[in-house]
Amino acid sequence: MSTYSPEFIRAIPKTDLHVHLDGSLRIPTLIELAQERGVELPADDEAGLRREVFRDHYANLGEYLHGFKYTCAVLRDPVALERCAFEMADDAFAEGVRYMEVRFAPQLHVTEEMSLEQTLVAVTAGLRRAEATWNTAPGVVAGTEPPFRCGIIVCAMRFFTAGFSPFFASYVEAHAYRDLKEIIVLASEDLARAAVAIRDRLGIPIVGFDLAGQEDGYPAGPHRAAYAFAHRHFMSKTVHAGEAFGPESIFQAITELHADRIGHGFHIFSHEKVTSPDIADPQAYCDALAQYIADRRITVEVCLTSNLQTNPEIGAIANHTFGRMIDARLSVTLCTDNRLVSNTTVSKEYELAVANFNLTPERLRHLTIYGFKRSFYTGSYLDKRHYVRQVIDYYESCERDFSVSG
Repeated sequence: MSTYSPEFIRAIPKTDLHVHLDGSLRIPTLIELAQERGVELPADDEAGLRREVFRDHYANLGEYLHGFKYTCAVLRDPVALERCAFEMADDAFAEGVRYMEVRFAPQLHVTEEMSLEQTLVAVTAGLRRAEATWNTAPGVVAGTEPPFRCGIIVCAMRFFTAGFSPFFASYVEAHAYRDLKEIIVLASEDLARAAVAIRDRLGIPIVGFDLAGQEDGYPAGPHRAAYAFAHRHFMSKTVHAGEAFGPESIFQAITELHADRIGHGFHIFSHEKVTSPDIADPQAYCDALAQYIADRRITVEVCLTSNLQTNPEIGAIANHTFGRMIDARLSVTLCTDNRLVSNTTVSKEYELAVANFNLTPERLRHLTIYGFKRSFYTGSYLDKRHYVRQVIDYYESCERDFSVSG
């Protein structure tokens, strides 16, 4: 088993391609914003919130999602969104992240005073301020260290009700004569159209489209129109799939929704979760699915801590399917999912991976570089190639500095 010092893990350039803004606030900021905006929290100090809401362990997905009730409530104005986007990026850069894609559902934050477009403008302002702050570092200026880059992924919802946010309340009311499932699908297409228009008109770095939320009972297939629109307008696509449902959810995401990456993908090998009566051999189906994904380099955004918290039956990190993904040579990258809710960082996720799986220096290097190569980079392809080369050179310099070889 290869071992690496925490200092090395922190130093190497890393990505975070799957991280939710509203799940990644600093607790002191949450408390301050709640006090300013009259949002009642279960506790008014960090220890109390860690005890009551943001725990290390959760009984189920419902407990895990409970904290978003408070974070979303304090983010419904441009000042809060810009501040929290900046702080999130600031925290990431401080632990060695050099590229991140911040995802959120702007529909959860829209109010009568703040449009969907304004939510994206505010988050962009925070991220660009972080880039401007950190890209004056001596190593970045000298060209020996890769600059900090950020993009935005907008999230459609597999499921929502009028109670999710003021926007969704208005949206449901405006379509009162439709079935809720029809409304949900319509909202996804509206978001895809808005994301493309805002990206093209304002130059906001919206780099991808996502589908998040409750998998079981709300399949991805009905959202084809939204993804087809994003696909036709050259917007990259990722889908939360295989987190709480089986392999068929992953297959549907990559075949019907043109997914370039898969969020979580934990159940890719779970043949016991295959439900279609048309699949005669579930084990062979899962093997073929893994082969299909590996062959096409469809990257899986792995969130170890989060998966353990939302699927307590896993028991221990060593039981996570990440090990099988690595052995099958899938393109995988480590992500946080939610820095606050999961009480984690990218460095912690790497430390968990190297402590529980046989990550040789070569495997660790490939795992890290995959994140940059399979990112939805904001610039041109040639710019991305140059950036990845900078990352590789810097990673190799870290290996030399810490005497890591192999």
